[in-house]
Amino acid sequence: MKLGLFGMPLHPPHRSFGETYSEDADRVIHADELGFDEVWIGEHMSCTTEPISSPMMFMASLLRQTKRVKFGTGVIALPNHHPAVVAAEVAQFDHLSKGRLLFGIGPGGLASDMELFGVLDGAYRNERMMESIDTILKIWSQDPPYDIQGKHWHVKLTDNIIPELGVGYMPKPLQQPHPPISMTAMSPFSDSVKTAALRGWGAMSANFCPEYVIASHWKKFVEGSEAAGRKPDGAQWRVARNIVIAGSDQEALDRVMDRKGSNYYYFDYLWQVLERANYTAVMKDDPKASDDSVTVEQLIDSMVIYGSSKTVTEKLLAFRERTGPFGGLLMASMDAEGVNREREWESMRRLATEVMPTIRQALGSERKAA
Repeated sequence: MKLGLFGMPLHPPHRSFGETYSEDADRVIHADELGFDEVWIGEHMSCTTEPISSPMMFMASLLRQTKRVKFGTGVIALPNHHPAVVAAEVAQFDHLSKGRLLFGIGPGGLASDMELFGVLDGAYRNERMMESIDTILKIWSQDPPYDIQGKHWHVKLTDNIIPELGVGYMPKPLQQPHPPISMTAMSPFSDSVKTAALRGWGAMSANFCPEYVIASHWKKFVEGSEAAGRKPDGAQWRVARNIVIAGSDQEALDRVMDRKGSNYYYFDYLWQVLERANYTAVMKDDPKASDDSVTVEQLIDSMVIYGSSKTVTEKLLAFRERTGPFGGLLMASMDAEGVNREREWESMRRLATEVMPTIRQALGSERKAA
């Protein structure tokens, strides 16, 4: 099983951009030192609490400070960008990183960004996303001339081409035919997961989804894989979770329920955002439950895996048994102001050095028995 980090990232609004950028960079470097396999960074244009507007720019600043960790865009919101720009920038990053890029795509999840780019309508947004990725893949698959006509974009480069000077040629990625593509999902029985499986791409389940939603994603991945005539492969599915590990179960419980703690802030903040967007069903164990009946403590207990290393190992294996055979675990990175930094770094260390070796051994034994 691959181990990764997923960061929206999310920080309290009183913190400065420079401070949080440095903190997020330190976390990535720490993850690389601990042996994490991947780091996924989100994209948001219009939110001071989720302040990374260009994940590739942020990640490029860390290429020379890390040795092995792969970098994933989590995600590039394709409806908000011209596909030719995305194609060129992703290809550049793939070469700069010597093939350490994972290409995460999605329609975007922040309502203010959707308004900013005029893509509030869900059907319109998804249509733009799929046209964009198809256009990008066509650009990467050919040399000029380019004349790719779509409903939303027309990529045309047919006249100003000078082959002997390299003029008019769009760059292709280092990884061929392209970097691994993954799509994110947070809705129950998300069609995004089915689409990803149909296209042979990976899928990523968000960390703020209850268990039944995660399980529904595997069902859709199976559905899409079988429709495409492929055997479902859990290695293509990543699941993000909030994880808090301490020396004892009680210490972990105290940390996760601490009102000044980063996990408490995270779920309190996210619930308020989704409440205003009238999209709270995505976070509720029971979608029919009234919003007034939901507490932050209930959300935490539902969606955070916490305890000692032994307890977290047992919880993760049981969670995977109930939801489906995901091949990638992404630890959701929280804000690390004050005492939270030591707690976050400890959870990362214990997860990488104490929990994952046992999980990998257990899963290896299962495969041999099968």
